[in-house]
Amino acid sequence: MRLTTILLAAAGLGALVALSMASTARALTPKAAAPALPTAAEQPATNSAACPVSADSLTLAGDGLVRSRAAVARNRLSILAVGSSSIEGIGASRVELGFVPLLQSDLRARLPTVAINVWNRGIGGETARETVDRLEAEIQRFQPDLVIWQLGTNDVLRARPWNDIMADIQRGEAILARYNVDVLLVDPQRLPENAVNFPGRNPLLDETARLIAVEGSRIGYAVQRRFEAMRDWGQLNRGGIGPDDIHMNDDGYACWAAMTAEGLAQAVAEPSTERSTR
Repeated sequence: MRLTTILLAAAGLGALVALSMASTARALTPKAAAPALPTAAEQPATNSAACPVSADSLTLAGDGLVRSRAAVARNRLSILAVGSSSIEGIGASRVELGFVPLLQSDLRARLPTVAINVWNRGIGGETARETVDRLEAEIQRFQPDLVIWQLGTNDVLRARPWNDIMADIQRGEAILARYNVDVLLVDPQRLPENAVNFPGRNPLLDETARLIAVEGSRIGYAVQRRFEAMRDWGQLNRGGIGPDDIHMNDDGYACWAAMTAEGLAQAVAEPSTERSTR
């Protein structure tokens, strides 16, 4: 009788342990969460001459943001941001001062009647190949209207041949076409001319940016010429780049987010008529 009681107690304890473990596992399962937004006091100023905020860095081939424009007309817009460290936000002093949280708050300020979510799926160190390898799963998870795809910097720093990069871009294009999403390609960032850690890379980064723009125009994507825009960041702290010579600092993220929001807000708010590249 006592043995039966002990066995039943043990079984009950085992069930409780199993239930506890299952609850813990569910609690640890990653959930899609909107990035924290900076308060007005926390967000770096972007309205000075140090950061020229305009829509000029963003170009469209034809009507490259038609789905996003339709989503805005329905008062909601979902954006998936993929790429490497500058999408992830490495170098920002706090998570909420990275590119994606700032872009979300800047877009919401410019389009106040639209429910906007920008999902951060950047992974530091990725090349175009690694981003494309997970691209389909990210699109399935977040169901975006627009994909912001930042690419090129790590490919150049790792001396990958352009033909290999192009093959990855075309793999990505096939996935993006299958899900009928809008695309904004973001080209490489400019590095400090006197960079100690990565000297002499800007000519290759500039050429990669040019080739990305050509391919984006050919396929009908929006393209942001970030490398070119950063020429005008001379008055920002270290030109918007941190002391490691590669990752953006708070000023760089704030400026990049503001000019991206300005370009996108103008593009998606315009009537759905064909636009030519600027």
